[in-house]
Amino acid sequence: MRSQYVVVMTGATSGFGSFTLQDLATSPDTRVIVGARGKNRAVPNGVEVLPLNLASLATVRAFADALIQQLGDKRIDILVLNAGLHGTAADQRSQEGYGLTFAVNHLAHYLLARLLLPHMAEHGRLVITSSNMHNPPIKAIGPKMLDVQEWAHPTKGGSGDGIRSYTASKLCNLMTALYLARHETVLARQIDVIAFNPGLTGGAAGREASALQKAILGIVMRTVFPLLGLFRPEFVMNAPEHSGRMLADVALGTLRLPDERMYVSLVKGQPTFPDPSALARDHEAQERLWRESAALVGLEERSI
Repeated sequence: MRSQYVVVMTGATSGFGSFTLQDLATSPDTRVIVGARGKNRAVPNGVEVLPLNLASLATVRAFADALIQQLGDKRIDILVLNAGLHGTAADQRSQEGYGLTFAVNHLAHYLLARLLLPHMAEHGRLVITSSNMHNPPIKAIGPKMLDVQEWAHPTKGGSGDGIRSYTASKLCNLMTALYLARHETVLARQIDVIAFNPGLTGGAAGREASALQKAILGIVMRTVFPLLGLFRPEFVMNAPEHSGRMLADVALGTLRLPDERMYVSLVKGQPTFPDPSALARDHEAQERLWRESAALVGLEERSI
């Protein structure tokens, strides 16, 4: 039995992820390493921080290299891919020129999963944060089909612009988790792959968002979603503290999923285990997303 469990996390220094980090950091015999952008990030005592800018695939690779070197012969027991943007305009791009939300929410985490899986322990756990917004109640903002090239190179008014970029990226997160859960390497090494929906937490728009985007999000959070919650309980607001601690429970295995389930969705703060959308479950679409994402990040399709 290991004397110390290694946890690696993105999205740990703000939003509900900061509450996840508090629980992970106080878990017995646990070493926690987080990737974070910028300097002087406030983290609990003992937590290690490595620089990571998810808007740059080159920096993602550098983070993975530094992490692997720092770990030496130790393996990652728990990998939590949680960071994300709420949606950005079509003209906001990553350093490689991809749509910013698609690049940060999906491509960077796809690349991290690919680079770090070979360094995960057998019986490890990989948790990817998705959202019930992968299949939103307002169908006009939801992805109707897999359109990776549009999401990677968004056009104004297209399916990779604004809030649509968020729903598309959350679909990609869920599809990546579903594909990984049945990947031969993951199955052989008995790694649990879980997609986590924190529910609506009322988090603020990221710093990439314009003042107008932040204002619109605030209005939607205060007006539209409370109304939706009257008819769709999954859109009832959860406290960030609660969502964060539920993510910690999932990551640590305190909250166990039923057999044959790998998607946990908080509804009124309680864990439920629904089917993802039909598009998310489509194996052919999952495989196409995997292939096209591999090409976008410069990896071979099957190299894990």
